[in-house]
Amino acid sequence: MRVDLKGLKKIKMGNIQRASFVFYLLMLITLGYFLIKSTVSAYLNQGVLADILTKGKLTVLTRNAPTTYYEGPSGPLGFEYDLVAAFAKYLGVKLELKVLESISEIIEASIQGKCDIAAAGLTRTEEREEKLLFGPDNYIVQQVVVCRRDAKIPKKIEDLIGLKIMIIGGSSYDERLRELQAGLPSLKWETTDDLSTEQILEKVWLGELDCTIADSNIVAINKRYYPELIVALPLSEEQPLAWILRSGAKDLQAELEKWFENFKKAGRLSELRDRYYGHLETFDYVDIKIFYKRIKKRLPRLKPIFIKAAQKYDLPWTLLAGQAYQESHWNEKSESFTGVRGIMMLTLPTAEAVGIKNRLDAHQSIMGGAKYLSRLIKRVPESVKGENRLRFALAAYNVGMGHIYDARKLAQQLGKNPNSWQDLKTVLPLLSQKKYYKKLKHGYARGSEPVKYVDAIYNYKDILKKNFLTSVSSVNRKKSHDR
Repeated sequence: MRVDLKGLKKIKMGNIQRASFVFYLLMLITLGYFLIKSTVSAYLNQGVLADILTKGKLTVLTRNAPTTYYEGPSGPLGFEYDLVAAFAKYLGVKLELKVLESISEIIEASIQGKCDIAAAGLTRTEEREEKLLFGPDNYIVQQVVVCRRDAKIPKKIEDLIGLKIMIIGGSSYDERLRELQAGLPSLKWETTDDLSTEQILEKVWLGELDCTIADSNIVAINKRYYPELIVALPLSEEQPLAWILRSGAKDLQAELEKWFENFKKAGRLSELRDRYYGHLETFDYVDIKIFYKRIKKRLPRLKPIFIKAAQKYDLPWTLLAGQAYQESHWNEKSESFTGVRGIMMLTLPTAEAVGIKNRLDAHQSIMGGAKYLSRLIKRVPESVKGENRLRFALAAYNVGMGHIYDARKLAQQLGKNPNSWQDLKTVLPLLSQKKYYKKLKHGYARGSEPVKYVDAIYNYKDILKKNFLTSVSSVNRKKSHDR
């Protein structure tokens, strides 16, 4: 029998080729498996920073307070807000703010991983560091005892015994008092989650409480509004404020520390601190003696501009002058901690909106302020009539129209007239109380401020009207708000 050697050779070569093909195929499948497994594993185990960049947003917990975050006349403000917004911009992601009502809630939500960062004026303490991850220190404060200057003032820690003291719950103040209580068992205090530190300070000012505990930066801001408050004594050493980071977020912590160091070296942290804390003085709303002096020294060169603006925008010149004095004491170089500038203290966005190039130019500032006030009057609901429209607009100039809309809504809920300034001025201060502002669209506002603002302007206006009666009547022939 003849054997076909060529055929056998072909079959053998074919089998080898098929075996090689199967081998290489199995190798590719195995390699693909490990590549996919490695990719999935990397995705499942990516750090917090990578997660933030992938989602394209930075989720931040905060609270409504003048030292942290609040809605100003031209948008969001607050030391913590500006700082975290700068970090989000650096990362190139959207900032998602979630406002919670108390420090206790914020800390608990942080522990549960419901945020990337908690930026809410939180003190770094040894007790908190045992369970929380912190970012770099952004501000140094000291806990202080605050009382009314005309009440019994404690001079040492032991003097706190027997006093009516209230503080916010879950705070570093509570932690410090518990430390002191270990050596002073008779030391007692009340805690609350329903009020903010600012509201408790107001209660001390009203005489409803003997004292409270607050951070020095909070006291510095609020002494402008409650000048009878006094710092009795320090309760702690200096302590840092810092952000709380999501648990295990070491990569985010490293990136934050790198950014923060550059932010600080560039001088931007100092600028931010100066913006919010560099000009804190007790604000004097009505000082008639000084006002009369400035009528003689400062008003003469400005009066023609006030009259010109009043004629153009159909406003009483005395009211514009009174508003300008309330804003800047007729100082065209004036600048506040929030960045507003000039005689009419315009924000940069407002100045741009009304076509003002130089806010420090008296003529431009006055004309721009009058134009802006005129626009605000038009935004007041038509149901608001007469003099009320002007008062509503002035209040909006100070606190923002959004908060005026909120106050009107709240007035209706409370059975008050939302179209009456007399009713609205009793409602506006409620915007600083948590039980009211938490249900409103625009949130927290220092609502007593626009009330004092409007009252002061009308006081100045009435004095000017008596001094310049002839000028007032000649300017306002068609329509006058001076009645």
